[in-house]
Amino acid sequence: MVMKNNGIKIAVLSGKGGTGKTLISVNLASVAEKAVYIDCDVDEPNGHLFFKPKNVNSEKIAIKMPLVSEDLCNGCRKCVDFCKFNALAFIKNRPYVFEDVCHSCGACLLVCPEKALTEKEKIIGEIKNGISGNVTVNTGILKPGEESGVPIIKRLLENSKAGEDLLTIIDCPPGSNCVVMESIKDADYCVLAAEPTIFGVHNLNMVYELVKLFNKPYGVVLNKCLSGENPAEKFCIEKNIPILGRIMFENELGELNSDAKIASRESGKYKALFSSLLQSVVKEVRHEAAVNP
Repeated sequence: MVMKNNGIKIAVLSGKGGTGKTLISVNLASVAEKAVYIDCDVDEPNGHLFFKPKNVNSEKIAIKMPLVSEDLCNGCRKCVDFCKFNALAFIKNRPYVFEDVCHSCGACLLVCPEKALTEKEKIIGEIKNGISGNVTVNTGILKPGEESGVPIIKRLLENSKAGEDLLTIIDCPPGSNCVVMESIKDADYCVLAAEPTIFGVHNLNMVYELVKLFNKPYGVVLNKCLSGENPAEKFCIEKNIPILGRIMFENELGELNSDAKIASRESGKYKALFSSLLQSVVKEVRHEAAVNP
């Protein structure tokens, strides 16, 4: 069964890596009739390893950095004093730019009375996009050593607006920091992946608090489920968090995942599982839209 869920943006989050966030993301995209998959985990993107997209295009992503002209600088230090991020210092009679902490705001250029500051481009990574069956695959890649992937994520999400009439699955970075916040800001619904351990509850609580802060509707997928007590399930019941579905801890699924195969494309059982999960998510989204139009 294929799902028609045009125009819905679903973000998949987890408090740490390895909880099944990408497993859920790639399979939700794969069981849709047509979908856009966006890998915002720009530090370590791996969704493309599963999709193996074809006809891949690449775009370099750059940010603006201040460039000092020593000939024009009169040493007034206004740029240094104005910078709230301490990205400028006056060293050996000239401003020095600390690129790792610069926020590319451009304010130093505005306050310089001698116009001694201009801008240069600094490549921080790239975006790749291609096609894998019914899914358009968009991947952000941050260069090693770069501080922030936010500009790459912004461009990824901007580019995805061309497919706004399609189901969009956003594979978020792990954790609850600024790159995760950027990834979920336009999402219609957040799916939280959780492991059945006490540590898993700690990580689940991180993203639970984040989506509440952003006032996003949300639900939980319990991954790696075993027989017996599940602390993450208990947490959801106590907090009245919707449980969207359960994925059992199974050798077959583990082997498919470790071989970078999309389970829903390889097995009818897993296609049914993730189709049911997508149906549950869409039902929650539509209910939320009806309650809060």
